[in-house]
Amino acid sequence: MKLTKFENFHEISGLFDQCAMDYDRDRPVLVPCFDDFYGAALSAIPFAPNVPIKVLDLGAGTGLLSAMVADLFPSAVIHLTDMSKAMLDQARQRFGDTPRVTYAVQEHTRLSARSKYDLVISALSIHHLDHPDKQALFEKIYRALSPGGMFINADQALGPSAEVEDAWHRQWLADIEAVGLPEPAWSQAMERVRLDINATLDDQLAWLENAGFEDVACRYQRFRFVVYSGRRKEI
Repeated sequence: MKLTKFENFHEISGLFDQCAMDYDRDRPVLVPCFDDFYGAALSAIPFAPNVPIKVLDLGAGTGLLSAMVADLFPSAVIHLTDMSKAMLDQARQRFGDTPRVTYAVQEHTRLSARSKYDLVISALSIHHLDHPDKQALFEKIYRALSPGGMFINADQALGPSAEVEDAWHRQWLADIEAVGLPEPAWSQAMERVRLDINATLDDQLAWLENAGFEDVACRYQRFRFVVYSGRRKEI
């Protein structure tokens, strides 16, 4: 029986609650191209390091990507949202007591355009939405950006054919096996994969363009792991 959106969100948040304590430890194993993947997201940020940018991190989890941005942009203020309170609790421990960083337990679909951001980032999160919600979210992100603002998504893509998708999945399993992943981390990861709703890279780039983004480009790809970006038009 197919889950409702509410049930799906509830199950996803519960799975991430379970892995929150060990999320950062396991990430480099589950993302075999970890350094290049996150490095590509950071290198796509178009602002000078001294610029006081306003940043939104959607599905921020433990604040892994936000921490990298905060290190590179010491004047940035960052708002982290995630549907898992346990994950954001880990982010609070990471950042400590600083006015630069704020938090909200929030689903992506509740994003509001009332507060304008120079940069919206996301990592390994948006693929949990169904395809219509992805498209609607891209439109909301566009409206939430200031003119000239940038959206950068480091996420997953579905293979363009069943054969390619199967090859990508087998490669991912082989990469993990080569390093090793302890239990229960392996079982938890497989449970999360079961709820993935990946879309092809071409579809995701097209949805950005349909939402109004310009300069849409893929910045990095290794099998299913992709980094792409788009900019809101200047006035």
